[in-house]
Amino acid sequence: MTASSMTALDVLEALVRIDSVNPGLDPAGAGEAQIGAWIARWGRSAGLGVDVLEGTTGRPSVIIRGGRDRGGRRLLLCGHLDTVGLAGHPDGLTPRVEGDRHYGRGAYDMKAGLAAALIACRDAALAGVDGEVIVAAVADEELASLGIQEVLTHLDPAGIDAAVVTEPTERRAGTAHREFAWTEVTVTGIAAHGSRPHLGADAILAAGHYLVAFDQLDRQLRSRPHPFLGPGNLHASLISGGTGESTIPDRCVFTVERRTLPGETLEHIEADIADLLERCRPADPRITVTARTVLYRPPMQTPPDARIVQALLAAAGPGTSVAPMSYWADSAFLAAAGIPTVLYGPEGDGAHADTEWVSRSGTTTATTVLTRLAQDFCS
Repeated sequence: MTASSMTALDVLEALVRIDSVNPGLDPAGAGEAQIGAWIARWGRSAGLGVDVLEGTTGRPSVIIRGGRDRGGRRLLLCGHLDTVGLAGHPDGLTPRVEGDRHYGRGAYDMKAGLAAALIACRDAALAGVDGEVIVAAVADEELASLGIQEVLTHLDPAGIDAAVVTEPTERRAGTAHREFAWTEVTVTGIAAHGSRPHLGADAILAAGHYLVAFDQLDRQLRSRPHPFLGPGNLHASLISGGTGESTIPDRCVFTVERRTLPGETLEHIEADIADLLERCRPADPRITVTARTVLYRPPMQTPPDARIVQALLAAAGPGTSVAPMSYWADSAFLAAAGIPTVLYGPEGDGAHADTEWVSRSGTTTATTVLTRLAQDFCS
């Protein structure tokens, strides 16, 4: 089957068969090299412009270009190559179709959306649009977003009129999402034999007091909803500590992820953490507690009357709604670079779960919408 004859469902099946597990999440993951090479070959076979960026060895991102680029608008379609791991989903690289559901790791998050973007770019080029449709198939979205950051050093954001991130949105126009911050808290005590507790200071028990305080902060955040995005929240995501059953632990480390709202800056987040640690100061002066921000990502919010939002709604037709997204995405980097950005992709379920599927009909419809948008917006 040639690139010019493939449908989005054909591309989806090919992409799902390729292991692109993020090696930062699973050391056994293959990374993006193989899937990036497939997309680059596909793009060249389709007669499209292809650039491969690989600032980090083995973690390429691929830029595909279609259109005459003679005065029309430039539209960026962005999707990520990497997936989460295969644990719990051992047959995740074998696509399976049951009715309208296409099963496989990454089918929903987000190889269907990427397939739709590639077909839209190809067909816009075939239609001879005056502008240019650019697909950025990026690495590492599931962890540190190395790919989109590298792409933005290669493309001039000032020369891009708008962007669509083709994450799964249930075919709604996603115009906003929360930001997030990861905070690592380290509680340090003194190790001692369990039979001589007076010589030790238990870091894990002390950590429990802080975890209760974080739970209370979560409840406070949930009581203050944003009018569009709803409330912020936090959860404890990782914890480790102790060396043996009969040893008082001298160290406990846990990580808290906070999902925040527009207007809640990193400074605000860190001030809340500092206040919480101060209020929970342990009675035992031998216990010390420190906190550091491990990773922070900004929010994204695009006005519903922005040209790209209205163009997408027109391409999708009646019944398509504007909605906030519950997850964070690389759209935040695009918006921060000054590119008006919206999210749009097919429906399905099972992102990061043991069973993952995407709607085949939804993928086809999303492809039609993106193709119409590309041709209308870039003509």
